[in-house]
Amino acid sequence: MAEASIALNRFGLGGRPGDDPGADPKRWLLAQFYRFDARPQPIAALAPSSRIVAELVDYQRRLHELQRIEREAAASAKTPEISSMPAEANASAAPMPGGNKSDDPLNEHRRLGRLQAREHYAAAVAARTAAAVTGAAPFVERLTHFWANHFAVSADKLEVLGLGGSLELEAVRPHVLGKFRDMLHAVERHPAMLLYLDQAQSVGPNSVFAQRAPRGKRLGLNENLAREILELHTLGVRTGYSQADVTEFARALTGWTVAGLGVGRGGLGGDTERPGSFLFSPALHEPGARTILGRSYDAAGEGQAAAVLDRLATDPATARHLATKLARHFAGDDPPPPLVMRIETAFLQSDGDLPTVYRALIDSPECWVAEAVKFKSPWEWAVSAMRALGTRQFQSGETIGLFAQLGQPIWRPGSPAGWDDVASAWMGPDAIMRRVEAAERMAKRTRGTIDARSRAAELFPDALSETTLRAIGRAESPTQALALMLVAPEFMRR
Repeated sequence: MAEASIALNRFGLGGRPGDDPGADPKRWLLAQFYRFDARPQPIAALAPSSRIVAELVDYQRRLHELQRIEREAAASAKTPEISSMPAEANASAAPMPGGNKSDDPLNEHRRLGRLQAREHYAAAVAARTAAAVTGAAPFVERLTHFWANHFAVSADKLEVLGLGGSLELEAVRPHVLGKFRDMLHAVERHPAMLLYLDQAQSVGPNSVFAQRAPRGKRLGLNENLAREILELHTLGVRTGYSQADVTEFARALTGWTVAGLGVGRGGLGGDTERPGSFLFSPALHEPGARTILGRSYDAAGEGQAAAVLDRLATDPATARHLATKLARHFAGDDPPPPLVMRIETAFLQSDGDLPTVYRALIDSPECWVAEAVKFKSPWEWAVSAMRALGTRQFQSGETIGLFAQLGQPIWRPGSPAGWDDVASAWMGPDAIMRRVEAAERMAKRTRGTIDARSRAAELFPDALSETTLRAIGRAESPTQALALMLVAPEFMRR
């Protein structure tokens, strides 16, 4: 594989008609740092997280009202008298099990709330896809997707469904060319992360709020965010932290919540005037100093957890964890140790400056080996196919359906660990067949207007095997030739 093809496909997201890395592909990649648009038009047009959370606040307020009305109605209902009508008449008058509940206000409210959240999700998926397919900086777009998967949320529950895309678009994209510390702080304060990992429900056991709460009210410390920050976002698993460190960090994080949706919304711990914004509520915070990973942190309110994040952002274990994941993404499922060490060194010496880390990747020979080193995930394959075909229109429902069919629905990995970045997760027979079916549909839409042989040579300069060229050349129609191009080994791997 020639260096121009590696730049287009391994570092980028696949070539588009007219893309040309030129005689210096490395310089072409570096130039994208200055072409990247953090808020292209499709993304700028989306509803911000503040508006989505404001809708969630209204939804929950009305939900609680309807639930109260239902409870009161049930409590005041009298036991019906036994009817003297024949049993047959009673049976015919009774509602059928599983009957139409469309007139149930509570169920209808839940249905409309989920529909509203899904509309935000669908719009964000279409905008993300448009930015990836049409953007002028595909290398930086790839890095954005890498970090969004590193800081994964899963839009499976209603509170996160509409916000799933906003974490990537508001917390990752603006910091992808900045310091890792700044991205870390932005992500951990974002409403999608705080709601996904239940931090907005975490209450210090000895906090003012807990002391004043009514007897019997269920309140407690939630360790989800603290654990995932240590295990997934920074240090990595088995890096020396203990359960005591997790618990103490969770105590430091108490008070970090979402305005309008926290456990104390509208009271000691809430702020409904600016719904959706990050909020530190002193009333929810566990008082006292903390000792985490052998270091003491004074009782400083919001600054206590922020100081822990600052320390974690430049810890050597964090540098090693991130370097390993980046090396795996760009140089193969078994990342070469020298590459990992080189990236780790660049991270530590630059105080987590991400462009410095990316330059180390670009300058590393392990990332430029001629053989294909990675099997594309469904997202990578679909985006590269759209880029290859020059796609410009992105219907939200159709886009969601495509990624669901391919087995990688956007922002729905199912766990905080995100999607796997190894071939074994994506190259099963059924997964390959799904790509073949999708390739045939995509090719049909071109109506035979693309010459697959010339297009393939443009997308993979000096990288096509004779076997692939022969298969494309022997196709029975231009449409079949294009479909074969999209599932050729060169297109499946990078």
